[in-house]
Amino acid sequence: MTQAPDVAAFERLESEVRSYCRSFPTVFQKSSGHLLTDEQGRSYIDFFAGAGALNYGHNPWPLKQALLEYLVNDGVTHSLDMYTSAKRRFLERLEERVLAPRGLEYRVMFPGPTGTNAVESALKIARKVTGRTEVVSFTNGFHGMTLGSLSVTGNQGKRRGAHVPLPHATSLPFDGYLGDEVDTLDLFEGMLADRSSGLDKPAAVILETVQAEGGVNVASVEWLKRLERVCSEHDILTIVDDIQVGCGRTGPFFSFERAGLKPDLVPLSKSLSGYGTPMSVVLIRPDLDAWAPGEHNGTFRGHNLAFVTAAAALEHYWGDERLTRAVAAKGERVTERFAQILEAHPGLVTEQRGLGLIQGLVFADPKHAGEASRAAFERGLLIETAGSRDEVLKVLPPLTIDEDALDRGLDIVARSVEKVARSQRARVSRPPAEIHA
Repeated sequence: MTQAPDVAAFERLESEVRSYCRSFPTVFQKSSGHLLTDEQGRSYIDFFAGAGALNYGHNPWPLKQALLEYLVNDGVTHSLDMYTSAKRRFLERLEERVLAPRGLEYRVMFPGPTGTNAVESALKIARKVTGRTEVVSFTNGFHGMTLGSLSVTGNQGKRRGAHVPLPHATSLPFDGYLGDEVDTLDLFEGMLADRSSGLDKPAAVILETVQAEGGVNVASVEWLKRLERVCSEHDILTIVDDIQVGCGRTGPFFSFERAGLKPDLVPLSKSLSGYGTPMSVVLIRPDLDAWAPGEHNGTFRGHNLAFVTAAAALEHYWGDERLTRAVAAKGERVTERFAQILEAHPGLVTEQRGLGLIQGLVFADPKHAGEASRAAFERGLLIETAGSRDEVLKVLPPLTIDEDALDRGLDIVARSVEKVARSQRARVSRPPAEIHA
């Protein structure tokens, strides 16, 4: 008989706010590549990847080696915004491997360790340089859990957690929100042209090109190009939040590359460090870098361990197009398997969405997505749900996962959905008296 995980300390001491441990109720002890192993020695394929913070898998050796060498040699760990050799190496590798090859010129701001720090900073500088207060965001967008980030986040439950009003932001419909036949930017452009629309000219527009937490909603290239054009014509800054879907998640380093965009501000975090170590930056168009020294700061904006692993990630994974090509190939495999699941379970699963290695299956009834996630966990796979009602089963594996492990994980997804389908058929065929007994 399998021993129950020892969770007494967590239940006694940790806040009720914890969430992911409720979906994956075991105590993890080790991790490597695409696998997590618990205290009982059971291994799980990871289709969650730290909510997108582990694009290169758990403990990738090139990054771990660089980190260990740095620690053994007494490298600086904490430095606020002082100069360090680790920071310089990261900045030089970012320029060399990412910015210069793409013809992008940005100043790099280190706002603090998390994604919401980066979003808050982008909102602040946009308001400062334009002199305007309002920001336009989009339905189903998610940008963080601090007040400024929540103001531009769509999810009602998360917004309610602020327990204060969240002003100076207007939510407009994302691409596809009103159906494929409606270009939602007609509304935005019309409101900008109409002085009686009630929309004050915004400082910026903030968006994800693929809404990850919002349900894996993918904006079309045409919509993204038009949005950038509208913003440029009206002197509105574009902020592309690439925190979860950047760093190769959709294939290219930036998710907006497929549309040829050059955003004014780009918050990055999650897999930027490459190792799960906290790190975020804001890429700022040089002429917008109007900060006064110390106008925005944070104790942990100089996290040198993250600089070390981030530089190693850029050196190892972004010197050529191999990772981008691999993500495209693996993404096609996920798309094929999802199409098979969709065909096998009409009515239960209504749609497949996604790009690269962020893809989702949409369930007609949100509870069935949760049931599929739990069934997958029982079979040795970590996979979460997303969307406004948690109706989307979201695949988010390490980009470096090998094809065999990817296929085994997708097999588990297929079997888990089949289990949900069987349970649903059994419930439907059961006599009413038995159902309500």
